[in-house]
Amino acid sequence: MKISLLFFFVSTLALAQTNLKIYDIIDAVSEERLKQDVKTLANFGTRHTLSDTVSKTRGIGAARRWIKSQFEGISKECNGCLEVFYQKDLVKKGANDRITKDVMVVNVVAIQRGTTYPNRYIIMSGDIDSRVTDPNDFISNAPGANDNATGMAGAIEASRILSQYTFESSIIYVGLSGEEQGLFGGKGLAQYAKDKQWDVIGVLNNDMIGNISGVDGVIDNRTFRIFSEPVPPTETEKERNARRFYGGEVDGISRQLARYTYKTTKTYMPEMNPMMVYRLDRFGRGGHHRPFNDAGFPGIRIMEAHENYTQQHQDIRTEDGIDYGDTFEHVNFGYTKKLTAVNAITMANLASAPPAPTTVEIGGIVEPSVRLKWSSVKGAKGYKIYWRDTTSPTWDRSRYVGDLTEFTLEGIVIDNFFFGIASVSEDGYESVVVFPNKILRN
Repeated sequence: MKISLLFFFVSTLALAQTNLKIYDIIDAVSEERLKQDVKTLANFGTRHTLSDTVSKTRGIGAARRWIKSQFEGISKECNGCLEVFYQKDLVKKGANDRITKDVMVVNVVAIQRGTTYPNRYIIMSGDIDSRVTDPNDFISNAPGANDNATGMAGAIEASRILSQYTFESSIIYVGLSGEEQGLFGGKGLAQYAKDKQWDVIGVLNNDMIGNISGVDGVIDNRTFRIFSEPVPPTETEKERNARRFYGGEVDGISRQLARYTYKTTKTYMPEMNPMMVYRLDRFGRGGHHRPFNDAGFPGIRIMEAHENYTQQHQDIRTEDGIDYGDTFEHVNFGYTKKLTAVNAITMANLASAPPAPTTVEIGGIVEPSVRLKWSSVKGAKGYKIYWRDTTSPTWDRSRYVGDLTEFTLEGIVIDNFFFGIASVSEDGYESVVVFPNKILRN
């Protein structure tokens, strides 16, 4: 018995260790490359969705061709490890009041195929397009340095780094178009993913990851926000009714992805302060993760904590001593580097992990213990039970139970906590936590 307990302790300790590869990924993110890429994107003058597509130096056409060339160059360096292509949809004039003419909304996609689960995808997106005060002005200069050349540069930089590794699941790096005109690029790619029957396990939407000086007067280069919706809009009436009795109001698939990003950041980048915001997006506003959520995929928005509205969606000008406009000099590239690293390590961890259990059953009504049972996962070395106070935003307690697929937590009352299960790989990489989706009856 003592030997068994010692083995259990040692194996649990080993699984809690961090992986040196993840630190290498953090160290590899280049502030200088991010700076160069943001500068290049800003120098296209405007990247408005309805702007010039023919010029070699100005407009969204030149920008997307440059982005594609970057992905292709990175792929060449890794012996063709990226599949690079345009995914596009025609949006007709009048689709909304920001589409004043027919336009082809073109996304730039780069896929790094997984070795074991090639049809499981983690997506990192940035937006290609930019705008000024008038959302329909596609002529004026709209450099869009922070919004959203930073997110786009981050996706390119992540592909440069992660393409030097192999992962069990596939990773997609994408530049989405049409965000400012109505999230059209995200809608197109989400539908493409559904048509292709992709198993999308996470979308990391990066929109504005370069500002540290807020309009509220706060200067902060360590805090960032993770926006996530509580439950999917695609859930059934039966699932909604079950929540009233069993919980899960804040435990949808996107919220679990947010917690995964939070935990990964706190583990490997403890100097950072991830702030989980229990909201789909900023108050009354939207982002390019939303179309993926609408399609039933888990998706979150990663962005700066303190926005400066004088530098968002503004005509370039100076008024009352204030410089308006989303220009290059306002971007803090050390901060962009940090948030790019947050994305890279989240994807590296998730792409290295086995799939999550599809079914998690829970029981223990009017009992002094909690019973859990879950579906086995091929490729998982073992499983981890997580639980937390019902008011806690994060999974605070855990227990590794080896390769068992059912377990009883003695002395823990089911009423007082929320529970979940994660799969664990041989190297200790974990899947997202799965909230119970079935009741275990006696």
